[in-house]
Amino acid sequence: MWFYQEKNVKRTHKDNVFRMLFSDKELLLLLYNAINNTNYDDVDVLTITTLENAIYMSVKNDVSCMVDMRLELYEHQSTVNPNMPLRDLDYIADTFAKFYSDREIYSSNPIKLPNPRFVVFYNGEQNQPDVKTYKLSDLYVHKDEEPNLELIVTQININSGYNKDLMEKCQVLKEYVLYVERVRKYQRTMPIEKAVNRAVDECIEEGILAKFLSKNRTEVVRMSIYEYDEKLHAQALLDDGIKIGRVEGILGAITIMISMNCSNDEIISKIMETYELDEEDAKEYITKVRNR
Repeated sequence: MWFYQEKNVKRTHKDNVFRMLFSDKELLLLLYNAINNTNYDDVDVLTITTLENAIYMSVKNDVSCMVDMRLELYEHQSTVNPNMPLRDLDYIADTFAKFYSDREIYSSNPIKLPNPRFVVFYNGEQNQPDVKTYKLSDLYVHKDEEPNLELIVTQININSGYNKDLMEKCQVLKEYVLYVERVRKYQRTMPIEKAVNRAVDECIEEGILAKFLSKNRTEVVRMSIYEYDEKLHAQALLDDGIKIGRVEGILGAITIMISMNCSNDEIISKIMETYELDEEDAKEYITKVRNR
């Protein structure tokens, strides 16, 4: 006997198109069948278990569901992330907590939990194989032969040309990828809002997610623009971090050479060679250190 508790939670994150699309139980069941090689046709066998309030360092739980006590957690990613097992550890801990009461966890009777499976649907622009596995133990400092805690995430490449069997089994997933690729194509040459609207128009005309896009056009456009802006913001933060790290590295090297009583000429020469700077920039960094 098991139960799944729907707790009262406040939604604290913005949805994305993938999550919105597969919040439809019929479409989610199609995806489940394709991934698991099953043929369920009654949506009542499926329970949506997506965490509505999950935020862990701005990370969102996209979609999760359960069929016959088998729990599937699906994430959509456009970047490669070896930390997904750690993120999914957060998700599964919160999800498992819905299967028992606070009192039951202290009981002498074993609690019945569903078998979890963790899948990432990847459609970024980095080169990735059809299928790739990430393990929680890969993140451990000490590599034990049999780690006491393991969590395995399967990354499935859903870009065009990859995992063709899966795409044929789940037409809606295939069409989602076609929509994303259309947006990606147009945003290279036009403002993102115009790119998204053009992609939506063409997909509706060509029968690609036509019903979904026609019904939810406003939300899809908003979400697609938000997702794109979020990626740009993340890249900007990364670029800033790299720049900051480089500057700190230069200043640190100069500080060390000054402490070693190196001459200005020696410091300039070394900094120019190591960091590929011109002489004026090297002198400016030296001045910053000496004026601290």
